[in-house]
Amino acid sequence: MEYFNLIADYLLQHKLLFSALLFSIMLLLRRLTISQIRGDDNFLSDDQRKWISRTKNGTFTVLLLLMFILWQSEISKFALSLTAIAVAVVVASKEIILCFTGSIQRASSRSFQIGDWIEVGSLCGEVIEHNLMATVIQEVDIHHGNYHYTGKTVTLPNSMFFSIPVKNLNFMKRYVYHHFSITIRETVNLFPLVPIMLAKIDEHCEDFAEVAKRYNHVIERHAGVDLPGAEAHIHITNTDTGEQLVHFMLFCPTNRAAEIEQLIREDFMGLYCHHFQNKEKMVMQPQQVV
Repeated sequence: MEYFNLIADYLLQHKLLFSALLFSIMLLLRRLTISQIRGDDNFLSDDQRKWISRTKNGTFTVLLLLMFILWQSEISKFALSLTAIAVAVVVASKEIILCFTGSIQRASSRSFQIGDWIEVGSLCGEVIEHNLMATVIQEVDIHHGNYHYTGKTVTLPNSMFFSIPVKNLNFMKRYVYHHFSITIRETVNLFPLVPIMLAKIDEHCEDFAEVAKRYNHVIERHAGVDLPGAEAHIHITNTDTGEQLVHFMLFCPTNRAAEIEQLIREDFMGLYCHHFQNKEKMVMQPQQVV
């Protein structure tokens, strides 16, 4: 017992050594715990990511508390010496304070959690980790209509949440309102093609149509708003330079949006060439013969 008391007294007298020992032990425990959570899986599930994030945040909190208890007397003396320059310290640490308060704001508002898709400014991605200072997302290419992971990891300081709105795109992980347009330069009547295209879109969406309606209803109940619905929509407008713009909107599985878009583009261009370009050739042929 005396031997342990001697070791404890020695460590308390050499606080830097004691701090380094505690730091090493906590890092080792954190690494062992995370390795147990990860297992042999190549891809992490949302639950695994949540527990890894909790382990990291919990380890950091415990280590911070232990360091505060160990260095309490020194911290008190240091705090008293900082009274004269407290304003300068606050100004210098403004971003750090904003990151802490941004983390509190995120937790209190429950704006997102690990596994959600979010959009912050021009950045979109899936949240894979968040802590007191920053939020880490796996970037998703939403703006180009692909909805694929880019392989880039983005670290967002929590201070951004005070100046930039955060959009929760969690429902887009499964189904999405996919928008795209086709521009036609010629002045022709495209409206007869609309019912034909709607029928072709229904054929492409037939295998998931019922699931899409149910999921759309779930989103409406959760959001409390009247959404456009799961049916496809086609609108024909004009650009500022006079071209006709055929705008498509469909509610489809996120991982199939790009594939279905290509099928619809192929159908539309085939119909357009069949109805209009062939007629122009038939009109031009008599003129060429004469």
